[in-house]
Amino acid sequence: MSDGWPGRPSRAYRRPSGGGFGAGRVVTVRAVTCVLAVDIGGTKVAAARVDSSGRITDRHAVATPQSSDPEDVWRAVAAVAGAALAGGPVVACGCGCGGPMASGGTAVSPLNIGAWREFPLVARLAAMSAVPAFVDNDAKALALGEGWRGAAAGQRDYLAMVVSTGVGGGIVLDGRLLDGALGNAGHIGHVIVDPDGAACACGARGCLEAVASGPSIERRTGRPAAAAGPAVREETGRFVGRAVADVANLLDLRLAVVAGSVALGFGDVFFRAAQAELDASARLDFSLGARIVPAGLGGDGPLVGAAAVAWRALGAPIVG
Repeated sequence: MSDGWPGRPSRAYRRPSGGGFGAGRVVTVRAVTCVLAVDIGGTKVAAARVDSSGRITDRHAVATPQSSDPEDVWRAVAAVAGAALAGGPVVACGCGCGGPMASGGTAVSPLNIGAWREFPLVARLAAMSAVPAFVDNDAKALALGEGWRGAAAGQRDYLAMVVSTGVGGGIVLDGRLLDGALGNAGHIGHVIVDPDGAACACGARGCLEAVASGPSIERRTGRPAAAAGPAVREETGRFVGRAVADVANLLDLRLAVVAGSVALGFGDVFFRAAQAELDASARLDFSLGARIVPAGLGGDGPLVGAAAVAWRALGAPIVG
């Protein structure tokens, strides 16, 4: 049997036994070339069909309901996923969602979606889509996508991060995505960058997420993050560069790719400040010269990353 990619026969695989819906079950991957990709964030939820080359079709998105009822959020997810599924068959569902979460996404408690606490996401996705479902942290999904089709393609050691409604990260070392005990490795949003800074939703004070996320900037300035002036954009970049330097020094890596509406929206001012702080704080022989660059996939990153979660689980040649 072949590897199941476009134009080739089907194959059978056994889903990894490490938890999640349908663990250990044997599934046949037919010559259908798309997975369902689902991205769940605090601002919007989106879904699309994505083929094994990373091409996106049948994209749909809606605003994330700001409701205390977990089923309201789920109905939004099911609506965009169902619309994407109407475009044709898929072999699996891959999802990126904010954390923290239990291993394999069996239960998710995103800090930026207050209605979901211990929400059984992977089981709901599998039941809704009628195919095997795989869930990972949205920033870890981005790391897979950027290593597959983005700014980290060909790299074996890098950090990928999102600076948006929340701040998250995924780390690839020696060509493998780091998972951690429960799948939450890479939470750079909760590196302390300002010890006397604002309280964070996680309970600590001065986390990167508490000073650099869109909502935190709005609380601090009284204006939406998109309206922030150059001084705020520069300060936000410095905070991000400080956190990246900690990771570079700790883990011996020299590349960080950054996505998200805040980082990409703040543009050159943000990235120049981030690189200057990284240069000043990553001074070890192995971290000197580390770079921080915009993510290569732009607005497609979350969905390509979610698809990469599924393709990786199916055995595709994707980093990790």
